[in-house]
Amino acid sequence: MSTQRRTIRTLSHCFYDCKYHIVFTPRYRGKIFKDKHVKQELDRIIKLICKWKKFELLELSIQEDHVHLCLVIPPRHSISYTMSIIKGKSSAWVKKTNKKTLSLSDKGSFWARGYFVSTIGIDEHLIRRYVSHQEKKNQIDAPTLFDHIKL
Repeated sequence: MSTQRRTIRTLSHCFYDCKYHIVFTPRYRGKIFKDKHVKQELDRIIKLICKWKKFELLELSIQEDHVHLCLVIPPRHSISYTMSIIKGKSSAWVKKTNKKTLSLSDKGSFWARGYFVSTIGIDEHLIRRYVSHQEKKNQIDAPTLFDHIKL
């Protein structure tokens, strides 16, 4: 079991730890992020979007032909909403500022359709153990879901 402490975030009516690993690519998997300027500006714009929407950016890695994000997204936002904001706003910037350099047109999408998403949460083993011991929840030795989490 991991000894790393998790931070539970709060809103007015909930506690949450909604972490996601997201991968998305430019259309046709073009290697457009070879250009140092485009890569730096995409990094900047993604960080601004995350700050604006209160998405907590844990990790960002921009490769030549794809982007990896690790984000904490408040439960008021769906993953599809989050991706539409990130891809939509960043696409508009890239098209506007790099049209000549990258031979982009105003029509069509900059990003490929879709994305990969995976949750990064409490270990499956820990949750399954917690659920399987629900009948014993009032016993002293029963595991709790928050044994290894910092509230």
